[in-house]
Amino acid sequence: MLPFLIYFFMGFSLSTDAFSLAILLGTLSTSRKRNLIVSIMIGIFHFLMPLLGSRLGLYFTDKIPINEKYLLFSLFLFLAYEMYKNRDTDEPIQIFNLFSMILFSLTVSMDSFIVGIALGINKENIILAGTIFSLVSTSISFIGLELGKKLQEKYQKKTIYIGIGLMIIIAIKYLLFN
Repeated sequence: MLPFLIYFFMGFSLSTDAFSLAILLGTLSTSRKRNLIVSIMIGIFHFLMPLLGSRLGLYFTDKIPINEKYLLFSLFLFLAYEMYKNRDTDEPIQIFNLFSMILFSLTVSMDSFIVGIALGINKENIILAGTIFSLVSTSISFIGLELGKKLQEKYQKKTIYIGIGLMIIIAIKYLLFN
């Protein structure tokens, strides 16, 4: 029971960035079906990234010098740009094409990769951890997307600019404090 609770709380903490960003992206007038698809994709990445981290993370971090903070900064700035580019259209913003859904899911799952490295080093049950991470992040992301949709309905166009600003702030946070 103890590993389950530990993995649950780890999954919850790993999902907080997915939740906050899901609220932002939920303000883009997405449909419930699209929100469900994005949430499931986030869950899949939260399952796969710890597995990859436990298997490949140590190898890649030794061989390829990738600085995670620059990668995350760039990805969040790209998402902010997509939001800005489509800010004045009367149609719902379609940031959720297949590429942006994968990019978003990958971005909010990067920390699961790092946790996967640690779990692999400690010989933890990575399948159980990844499954719990996946279930928690899928649920939390869906709640965030639906909450963002409700905020958009109430505050309409203002939420786009708030979302763009917050996306830029999150990008800067990863650049300076990660």
